[in-house]
Amino acid sequence: MGPAPAAPVADGAAVTSALRLLQFGDSMLPVGSFSFSSALEPAIQAGVVHDTATLRDFVRTTTHRAATSDGIALLQAHRAARAGDDELLLAADRAVLARKLNEEMRTQSTRMGKKLVEVGVTVIGSPLVAGWLDLIGQGTAPGTYPVALGLVCAELDLPEREAFAVHQYGAAMTVLGAALRLMRVDHLATQQILFEVNARVGDDHAEVERAALTDMATFAPMVDVLAAAHVRSHIRMFMN
Repeated sequence: MGPAPAAPVADGAAVTSALRLLQFGDSMLPVGSFSFSSALEPAIQAGVVHDTATLRDFVRTTTHRAATSDGIALLQAHRAARAGDDELLLAADRAVLARKLNEEMRTQSTRMGKKLVEVGVTVIGSPLVAGWLDLIGQGTAPGTYPVALGLVCAELDLPEREAFAVHQYGAAMTVLGAALRLMRVDHLATQQILFEVNARVGDDHAEVERAALTDMATFAPMVDVLAAAHVRSHIRMFMN
């Protein structure tokens, strides 16, 4: 018998797509996420989060809230970018900002969104991404992060499900990265939490994939109260 046939060579485009997903999902991407805690800092100050179990609950609340609000806008923005629907893109962007009750949460979304688009302009060089940056500069578009991510992923030809996964991964990592600096928790514990939370992303996507912008919901009153209190905090490490 001759040697076993060689395994098929991986499709180059698929490999490139996977690498693009890794690059734009990397927590080290320079969009400023390290400056924010997504309300974890005030949650720790108030004693709401104080150990691994309560941190896990907080991360899960954060990611599910992200899925049912920003995640819906991301999916709509991805579809709008693919279809060349500027009106839907703007509507999704404004819908995100309208549902941010807290000033610092609005700042987080628009600051990270603009930085992501700037990265996209530099790295991708897409006219669509450059045009979106112009609209942000003119004040026509708020420039929120989920809409920017949907647009960038569409230009990278990444499927909307993968774009959603990047968004949810980033929501979890923003909190967990802050936790490493704010409380007694080690890298192994945060990785375990991330592993568990990531297992729910498929369910979250299935829950919202057919949702419209009018279905966006952000109900988590304790998080909103904590974020509001953080605005007037005299001692803080993060912007929210």
